[in-house]
Amino acid sequence: MEIKNLETFIQTAELGGFTKAAEKLGYSQSTVSFQIRQLEEALGIQLFERVNHTVKLTARGSEILALCHEILKLTGDMKKVADGQRQIGGHIRIATASSLCHWLFGRQFEAFHRQYPGITLKVTSASTEEMFRLLNQNETDLVYTLDKHIYNQNYRIAAEKQVSAHFIASSRNPLCGKKSIYMAELADQPFILTEKGMSYRKLLEEHLASRSLEIRPFLEIGDTPLICRLVGQDMGLSFLPDFVTQKAVEAGEISRLDIRDFSTDIWVQLLYHRDKWCSPEMQCVINYLSAI
Repeated sequence: MEIKNLETFIQTAELGGFTKAAEKLGYSQSTVSFQIRQLEEALGIQLFERVNHTVKLTARGSEILALCHEILKLTGDMKKVADGQRQIGGHIRIATASSLCHWLFGRQFEAFHRQYPGITLKVTSASTEEMFRLLNQNETDLVYTLDKHIYNQNYRIAAEKQVSAHFIASSRNPLCGKKSIYMAELADQPFILTEKGMSYRKLLEEHLASRSLEIRPFLEIGDTPLICRLVGQDMGLSFLPDFVTQKAVEAGEISRLDIRDFSTDIWVQLLYHRDKWCSPEMQCVINYLSAI
């Protein structure tokens, strides 16, 4: 059983086909097919179901894939010890909502980059649906969501926590003096919101639709610090997670509104595909994102 056959098997499973694996590894398709066949013969089991030029992991194949990841990790660790290489480095791709990008690169990121200068990141802004399409196509390594709670056996939850979100207004806005506010009172107010269909904005719209209500913002933008600043200038209301508005609330610039007939369940979650090997570099990024 050769290591190169395990590597070929992993790429074929993650990319979903012999052709894509061959392109990534620089092999011919026949070489990839031969190496997979060798591995199947060595193990005495069928790893893939081959139907109409498509390949899909068998149940045993899924179990073997997880073990292959462990073997390659141990092999890599042995090489690093033998070579005296302790520098972690690699390219990690993250898909997230654009309104969260600002929080990925706060003060903690400088310390992270100093500690792991060999790790490079690519951040892609996407809707929640698009994030998981990228994850399923192995076009991103991690998804960082701010949405309803997501659970699917195809994904591993690396970290998660529930967060609160509120409607906000300038502390000078007359709504801040009211003890009881109902959703219908907000419909005619000017609003500044994050992009339509994105994470918690989508949850808000679903709730409004269930009440036959609609909010039409005069500005849609993913820059949440800018939204806080404009709301503080009494240019309109918004709906944002509490961790985004905390500083402006503490400074007395904006206030959170108590809406009597509205509540929502929002989670920050960090997920990756169950068939994805969590490399040391990827684990370092997971640890960083889990802490911010």
